[in-house]
Amino acid sequence: MGATEPVVVEKENETMAGAKTKEDLEKGEVGVEEERKAQNNNDVGDHKSHDHEESHLSSFHRLNPTNPLRIVINSSTRVATPSPAQSQRPHTNTRSTPAPQQNPQAVTLNSRKYTNRISLFIFVIHLFLAVALVCFLVFKGVQGLIQDSESTKRKEKAVLKYFLPQVEASSFMSIILAFIWQGAIRKWPTLMLHFILWFTFVMSLAAGVLLICFQKPATDGVGVCLIAFAIGNGLYACWVSHRIKFCCKVLSLSLQPVSKFPDLNKSTYHVLGAGFLWISLWVLAVIGALNFYFPPLTIIALVLSLIWIIEVMRNVVNITVSRAISLYYLRGMQSNTQFCFLRALTRNLGSACLGSLFVPTIEALRIVARGLNLLEGEDEFMFCCAHCCLRVMESIFRNGNSWAYVQIAAYGKGFVKASQDTWALFEKEDMVSIVDADITSSICFLTGVCSGSICVIVVAAWTHKVHQTFTATLSLLTFLIGYLLTRIAMAVPHACVSCYYVCYAENPDNRLFDKTIKDRQALLKTGRDVVPTPRGFRRYTRT
Repeated sequence: MGATEPVVVEKENETMAGAKTKEDLEKGEVGVEEERKAQNNNDVGDHKSHDHEESHLSSFHRLNPTNPLRIVINSSTRVATPSPAQSQRPHTNTRSTPAPQQNPQAVTLNSRKYTNRISLFIFVIHLFLAVALVCFLVFKGVQGLIQDSESTKRKEKAVLKYFLPQVEASSFMSIILAFIWQGAIRKWPTLMLHFILWFTFVMSLAAGVLLICFQKPATDGVGVCLIAFAIGNGLYACWVSHRIKFCCKVLSLSLQPVSKFPDLNKSTYHVLGAGFLWISLWVLAVIGALNFYFPPLTIIALVLSLIWIIEVMRNVVNITVSRAISLYYLRGMQSNTQFCFLRALTRNLGSACLGSLFVPTIEALRIVARGLNLLEGEDEFMFCCAHCCLRVMESIFRNGNSWAYVQIAAYGKGFVKASQDTWALFEKEDMVSIVDADITSSICFLTGVCSGSICVIVVAAWTHKVHQTFTATLSLLTFLIGYLLTRIAMAVPHACVSCYYVCYAENPDNRLFDKTIKDRQALLKTGRDVVPTPRGFRRYTRT
């Protein structure tokens, strides 16, 4: 045994020296060989002169491991020279330092994939067909003015004279009203929430009464609809009166980051300009549709196409603002809004197209479900209807909701995935009742209705004076245009509120958030504040 010990020790030293050399070379150190030789020289420098260094090293290897000199030198050497296992650990850690929480998020925040490609493909095809149809109908309109019979020429000239100016005026007026509403809400959020609730009631009621005063069947029908909506609006304003204080506070807090992005409204300017140009061309196509086959069906197809395109424009603004504000909350970044706008127009456009199709339907179902939720469960038939509707709405909201645009913008998720993840965050943080009682989307909707009602009042009075036949048609069309264009501008405050709720649910301890939501949760848990129409169906659950 004694004869083999020096050999084992020698091999051990060779292994340690080789491991040290390999590690140093992989790390890219300079002058490693010189340092190792200098260390060996210092270890044996007390024995003989520099000329006999090799003989002393060989005799040192043959020393018994229990020799005091060998123990002292080995201990000092092993402190400086790591073992093979230790020399490999730093190398492994050096290669695998991905920062497990930061790296995936950094990659996800800059996702380069296109979301919801199928809906994007369908929208691109639809847009191509819509542009082709509009251009063709414009050509048919010009052809009718030049080559058709005198009766057709007179009809088209009357449309150009008494139809086109009102539509253009209502479009221009809607854009002005849109920026007035947005600027007023950003400056006086608390005052404007109360003002919009009741001013919309007044304007829609006034528009309905005005149309009824014309005493024509078509205008009477439109007027009755507006009056019925005004009555529902008044009841809604009374019903949500106790929610306004909290919603005003959240709206004020969510609009604070807007001041850090001076060019945040650039996307709104571009989209509204494109919308104005498209509506101007679209109206000319409507005139040309009068000389085409099946004019009513063609005009209905044009109207549906217009609604989808303008809704996609609104959601492009929503995603642009959501990207800028959400990155500010999540990472403290002040993003380039132009880059956010280009990203929304390209990579996230498919999600905007899909959401534009389903979110309005979802919001309508939400209103129906809330109305049924007010019914008492005494009647078995009504109980079954309410219970079924609430279950359907539960599934819909879990797989598709307007809150999804925040995660679509921030993480590049698809619409359904973003909806599911966002709703899961709300459930995890016990925020479902809070976000479900938020009235920001209702305020934005009522703002669009208010602008549409103002356009109806102006255009209906103007048209009744110059050409009474077009009064009802222009009233409906200008109401739609006023509503759609105003909703584009109102996407900015809506996106800010959505980012506030979703980013808080993702990180409630973020220093950018105060205790507003936590205090609200405490009030709801203690029963001192009650949400009158919960989205869930606890009220109908039987034990």
